[in-house]
Amino acid sequence: MTTMREPTAEGDRRLEGGGEPQSGLRGTLGGDGDARRLFGLTWAHLLNDGAANYLPGVLPAVLVSVRLPITMAGVLVASLTIGQALQPVVGWFADRIGGSSLVALGLLLSSLGGGLLGVTHSAALLVVLLLVIGLGSAFFHPQALAGVRSMVQGRRGLLTSVFLVGGELGRGIWPTAASLVASTLGLAYLWIIAIPGLITVVLVLRWAPRLPPRPRTGSAIRWNEHGRPLALLISYRSIRALTTFGLATFIPIMWHVRGGSLVAGASIITTMIVVGVVGNLWGGHLADRFGRLPVLVASAVATAVLIVPVATMRGAWIWIAAALLGIALFLTASTTVLIGQDIFPENRSMGSGIALGLANGIGALLVLAIGFLVNDSDVVTVFWVLSALSLIAVVPALAFPRRLVA
Repeated sequence: MTTMREPTAEGDRRLEGGGEPQSGLRGTLGGDGDARRLFGLTWAHLLNDGAANYLPGVLPAVLVSVRLPITMAGVLVASLTIGQALQPVVGWFADRIGGSSLVALGLLLSSLGGGLLGVTHSAALLVVLLLVIGLGSAFFHPQALAGVRSMVQGRRGLLTSVFLVGGELGRGIWPTAASLVASTLGLAYLWIIAIPGLITVVLVLRWAPRLPPRPRTGSAIRWNEHGRPLALLISYRSIRALTTFGLATFIPIMWHVRGGSLVAGASIITTMIVVGVVGNLWGGHLADRFGRLPVLVASAVATAVLIVPVATMRGAWIWIAAALLGIALFLTASTTVLIGQDIFPENRSMGSGIALGLANGIGALLVLAIGFLVNDSDVVTVFWVLSALSLIAVVPALAFPRRLVA
């Protein structure tokens, strides 16, 4: 495997041995081999996040299957995502051992847990499986993100977005795919959608770059220096995670309460997340071109505004509003990951883990809390709360040190 150097400003513009600047995807990666690895990891990301996030698409049916009330929806989603809070620890461990084994292990656990989700009628066993899925997702992301960064020589925002798009597509497509399986064959057949992930596990060991281990005697993490930007990143990302998880959880519940079908409710999530891929890619490009701060602020404000029509509209308009909301919601996906890595240059895997995992875990706990606001007669209140919180996210965005957002 080709060993990649850490990018430099000059290296982003010129070939390593001099000569004309490269253009296109090959010019921003190490060559065709790294391009294949990037798209391979993107495919694995799609399968991992699909298996780890399809629950909202079948959540009404799962609640009926295990005889739980609607107020427990937040508990189940929190159980699924709380394991992601371990990502900073996993990231620290991943940097110590190097290699790529945690990427494959994470995909394996997510796929197995997702495949078994439909065969249990015990609430306790269901929670255990959800925790296993969350643990798998925690294993997958830090090492995969660090591997992607090791292949990128320039245009980091855009190319990190390419990898993140895989996850967003999985999170978007799998809820509807799972709802179709559950509606036509039954919940017990959800194992079908785990098959691609299990097949891909072996291939991931070839696609993922084998990262060199960082010795324990390396640079110590400068917690005093990182404390303030870390707190701001966690604040911003936790609110964004709460908004994303809250919408994915309660949109199908709202649709179910209104008498809509399982597949139609899941398709609203699919529309929001799949069209959100546009925001993911566009946000990475805009951050590369204009700086990160405008993207952080615009995403928070637009999300707050667009939540309202999603909660109040009916008919075809709700899908249109959900598509626009998805674009606004995912504008900051690559930007916040890169900020986390830049806060912790001495341990980029842990920085990725904090930006994604720890913040997602905190967001999951907050979903559990606001889930108790939901009942059969009043679901819309939750959406107003999510809208207000999204607007509050502007405050930590404006407080970031300029070196991280300029």
